[in-house]
Amino acid sequence: MRAIDVRSVSGEEELLTVSSKRGVIPRASATVSMFKAESYVGHKLCWPNDLVINSLWAWGRGLGIARHHGIVSTAYGVYRQRNTDLDPSYLHELVRSEPFQWELQVRSQGVWKSRLQISDERWLDAPLLVPPAEEQTAIVKYLAHANARIDKAIAAKRRLIALLEEQTSSLRHEALGESAGQWPVRRLKTLLIRVDQGVSPQAENQMPSPDDWGVLKAGCVNGGVFRPDQIKRLPDGFAVPASLRVANGDILVARASGSPNLVGSTARVTGLRGKAILSDKTFRLIVRPTVDPDFLVMAMNSYSYRQQVQGAISGAEGLANNLPVTALRSFVFPMPPLTEQREIVERVTAEAARTLDTIARVAGEAQLLQEFRTRLVADVVTGQVDIRAIAATLPDAPESFDNTVSATNDDLEEAMSEGEE
Repeated sequence: MRAIDVRSVSGEEELLTVSSKRGVIPRASATVSMFKAESYVGHKLCWPNDLVINSLWAWGRGLGIARHHGIVSTAYGVYRQRNTDLDPSYLHELVRSEPFQWELQVRSQGVWKSRLQISDERWLDAPLLVPPAEEQTAIVKYLAHANARIDKAIAAKRRLIALLEEQTSSLRHEALGESAGQWPVRRLKTLLIRVDQGVSPQAENQMPSPDDWGVLKAGCVNGGVFRPDQIKRLPDGFAVPASLRVANGDILVARASGSPNLVGSTARVTGLRGKAILSDKTFRLIVRPTVDPDFLVMAMNSYSYRQQVQGAISGAEGLANNLPVTALRSFVFPMPPLTEQREIVERVTAEAARTLDTIARVAGEAQLLQEFRTRLVADVVTGQVDIRAIAATLPDAPESFDNTVSATNDDLEEAMSEGEE
């Protein structure tokens, strides 16, 4: 391969970006708001079948084969084959596979893992597995079919989770609506001691071990459920602010997200086993003794609350799917006495217990499917599993990888956290 450095003369080509989950994608398809340059004249260009690498994120799967002609960041490396030994689709799967991440990591240089950068020379010196052309074709066909089936299964589980979450929301809404007209209306700021907001350090794109510190991602709260897996490892030596340490029982609110439907999502921290700090895309609410934390979380997942959030993020102050703290503190809630708050929470918890257990189980199944995909791709592209006979029985497949599909919530959050120019 050889490095390509062709620059845009007009700056009007399509803007592209690199996602660690989706590869090289049109920036518009990510539907996220990131800082844009005033002009893209002089920025790098890539063409279909070029390999594009985010030199600062190669070790975190920040690379892939382009399917479009367009503008990429000047910090990216663009590479083109000198011959046709490698099927572009096979190369895409290979360089993004789990085993190859070790190769990229050892070839990247820097003081901290989160600051590692790979140069043209060190990338071009990397060894690549080059099976015969017919085996590459078989691998591409097999993975196209396998990925399609896994995607379909995951999508079905996500649809089920959405339906179950809607069911629990209806339970909360009914419980809150029964006597809400008899309760005094209070602004959120009168129910709180304070609102905390975290920081956004450059973190590693992997989960921390139980002994490591991590920073929670924007997607750690979604639809009233805390997701302990939405966390990134902090680099060694990071000074952890004691005031931002997160504990089980904390109330977290999503301040910003690539999806407006996730902004304002509120949940109580449960199941957190490691050490975590708050990110700047998340608020933490410290409630007064007269407020039951679980009741407040229930109220902050109600329909009336969602309407207030939508109004706040669509106003002049709420830019880029961002919930301003001033708007959050001004939201209003009907609030019964503490004893009644606890009675409502107990009743709804009992009614929703089975549904919440099902949500947790299905979410775990979706995660296992993702892990299975990672292992399968690794075994296939490195020849640990011989799929030639199976591939021969499969019909021709469409594109072996599709990096233009709509982003999932995780992708949107990831794109926001990684940023661009």
